[in-house]
Amino acid sequence: MSRIGKKPIAIPAGVNVAVTGQVIKVKGKKGELTLKLVDDVAATVDGAKVVVKPREASKRARMMWGMQRSLINNMINGAANGFSESLEINGVGFRAQVQGKELVLQLGFSHDVKYPIPAGIEIKAEKPTLLHISGIDKQLVGHVAAEIRGLRKPEPYKGKGIKYLAESIRRKEGKKK
Repeated sequence: MSRIGKKPIAIPAGVNVAVTGQVIKVKGKKGELTLKLVDDVAATVDGAKVVVKPREASKRARMMWGMQRSLINNMINGAANGFSESLEINGVGFRAQVQGKELVLQLGFSHDVKYPIPAGIEIKAEKPTLLHISGIDKQLVGHVAAEIRGLRKPEPYKGKGIKYLAESIRRKEGKKK
């Protein structure tokens, strides 16, 4: 039995959830998301709750049960409140700015790195060294943040690079004379 799958998902005020067959549509003040459930689980709306159940007692159905419940919960939270991630840029001359639908990063390379901002994602460069990534899809927000961080990962000697705001970089001691 899945501990996560057993819990019903509360639907907050202002969010509409519609289940048609294996397709779930969630609409809230931030936007609309759609998910196609795997065939091993079924979801129903009971009043102000969404209940996810496995269709059979197979191992795969039990594995998918908790995962699908988590995905639906993330969709409901995203439609109601949205998700955000913050990145900090450290290094001399390292900075970022948003130009239209592109994020332009200067990361110490011989050229500027241009990152196209995907649909459904909003990036704000509050300061030249601080980025806020927000959107309604948790997976997409995390993926974009990870891709931007991957352009110049923080190095352990001086800490130069792009890191999550809450991340701490384990520093190494440099060469001795």
